[in-house]
This record gives sequence, C-alpha cells and structure tokens, in this order.
Amino acid sequence: QVQLVESGGGSVRPGESLSLSCAASGSSFSSTSMAWYRQVPGKQRELVAVIMNSGSTRYADSVKGRFTISGDTAKNAVVLRMNSLKFEDTGDYYCNAEGIACEIAAGTCDHFDAWGQGTPVTVSS
Repeated sequence: QVQLVESGGGSVRPGESLSLSCAASGSSFSSTSMAWYRQVPGKQRELVAVIMNSGSTRYADSVKGRFTISGDTAKNAVVLRMNSLKFEDTGDYYCNAEGIACEIAAGTCDHFDAWGQGTPVTVSS
C-alpha cells in the first residue's frame, strides 16, 4: 500500500510564497507520475501541476509562471513551489501519485492511484 504525506500548507498574504512537499512511502512500488491538485468548497478537485517520471511537467493555466513542481518520481517525493500567490489560490491541496505497486509474496503487480490527506493553503490580506 502506498501512502502519501504532505506538508507545508499555511496562511500567507497575496504576493508571498509557499512550498508544499509530498513524500510517498510503502514497499515495492514505482511512481510514474506525481501531482498536486487543489479543491475549494463546492468545486471539483482540479489539477495544479504534474511531473512525470520522464521529468516532463504540466501546469494549470492559472498557475503557469508562478508555480513550479520539482522532485523525483524515482525517489517518490515532490515539491510544489508557489510564488506570487493570489486570493484564488486558496484551497486544500492534495498530493497524488500513480504508478505500479507489487505484492512480492503474491507475485502480483497492479496500478495504484494514491492520495494524500490534503493540506490547506489560505491566501488572505
């Protein structure tokens, strides 16, 4: 079973910066992608940024040029650096990892899609 632990959320003022970290743990797994999603009350969870095991990244249009996702899917850890934060960046941020996890004793492998518990980010004056 793959577990994700997030850290780094908090309250900041507009224009300030914040970094979110996510680390995956478990046995016998390999991530093919790690991502950050954001959710606000009454809305669907939306993709903020994703990094693939190839190193390629993709961002939501609303955060391009301000947010940077970095890390290493091989090490199963990512960081989301958020600069020039805006009021509309407020929400609960969730780390996501997808990949392959194996049960060594059973000799089976399967796709996994894991989520962290969420960390709140509040941008207010």
